[in-house]
Amino acid sequence: MARIWAGTDIGKTHHHCVVLDVEGGRLLSRRVLNDEPDLLALLADVLALGEDVVWAVDVADGTAALWINVLLNHGQQLVYIPGLAVNRASAGYRGTGKTDAKDATVIADQARMRRDLTVLRPDEELAVELRILTGRRSDLTADRTRRINRLRGQLTGIFPALERALDLGNVGPLILLTGYQTPAALRRTGRTRLTTWLRNRKVRGAEDLAQAAVDAAERQHTTVAGEKIAAQVVHTLAKEVMGLNEQISEMDKLIAARFREHELAEVIASMPGLGPLLGAEFLAATGGDMSRFTSSDRLASFAGVAPVPRDSGQVSGNLHRPRRYHRGLQRVFYTSALISIRNCEASRRFYERKRAEGKRHTQAVLALARRRVNVLWALIRDGRCYQPGLPVTAAA
Repeated sequence: MARIWAGTDIGKTHHHCVVLDVEGGRLLSRRVLNDEPDLLALLADVLALGEDVVWAVDVADGTAALWINVLLNHGQQLVYIPGLAVNRASAGYRGTGKTDAKDATVIADQARMRRDLTVLRPDEELAVELRILTGRRSDLTADRTRRINRLRGQLTGIFPALERALDLGNVGPLILLTGYQTPAALRRTGRTRLTTWLRNRKVRGAEDLAQAAVDAAERQHTTVAGEKIAAQVVHTLAKEVMGLNEQISEMDKLIAARFREHELAEVIASMPGLGPLLGAEFLAATGGDMSRFTSSDRLASFAGVAPVPRDSGQVSGNLHRPRRYHRGLQRVFYTSALISIRNCEASRRFYERKRAEGKRHTQAVLALARRRVNVLWALIRDGRCYQPGLPVTAAA
């Protein structure tokens, strides 16, 4: 029986599926509820048209998770077309309008013509859990950053000298702000009593923190309008930031524990600069399956640390940063490269050599990240841990 192609335009509550034959003729077009009975009915109807089906989607997670798992659990061949590629391909089809049916048709037709699309496979349960946990941690970190920025804004409005004196990334200044927010309150308390108050709450460097706060209070004797309410907001925001710090700390422990259960954990953690958190983000981004990447070049391209050529006419050798890559995976390699410069002699020498060649800091770090992709891919391929001083080749 001839092969058919089924493209699905993914939506939050409904998907739209279009099925094309080998000539590009439309065999089916249907809007279906994102619910298992409806999806199973669609699957049965499409298989009735032909058993050799290639399914294609433009979203690989989130709202498409149920549909993807239904297809994979039934042994269907499934490929992924990025939404950006679908959007650009749509310009080559007749009509300027945009509908779910047209997008689904483009997805199916691109799957029919292209042979370079990513094949979706079932992810390991542990990799999926790490993806959920690291995503939750990112949300908590973003919430903490927003609250710290709001806290700084409120404190600057009533007490700018204290805002300049405090590092709100540390727990000590946050504890201080839960008790004292105004210049008058700090002056009344004084350095000695404030130091005792901070020490009772186990604040490190209590004496220096108290001295800095009192010095800031001595530089401002003007009461700002709305100071009382603003002080209450500062107190609340400081409490919220401390609560988020505790949640992030607990999340880090949970992520580290789940990461160590993975079979690749020891190999990944052996790389300088890759701890449990970055290692968990690496597994979450790659699914924990290196067979998806036939070479280190494929992994580097997916991570966005490999330059892309932009040649035209007589211009050649023109490279630029890629536009399509996994942002989270790029952050993993870039951040781990920065860390390795400080604690790995080989990484530091490589970085300094690139700097001596005239590269900017960012360029040198990206070059190091690219080199580290080769090393990590080879270590995972061979199933061995990193050892300083030993050469690691990326060739199979």
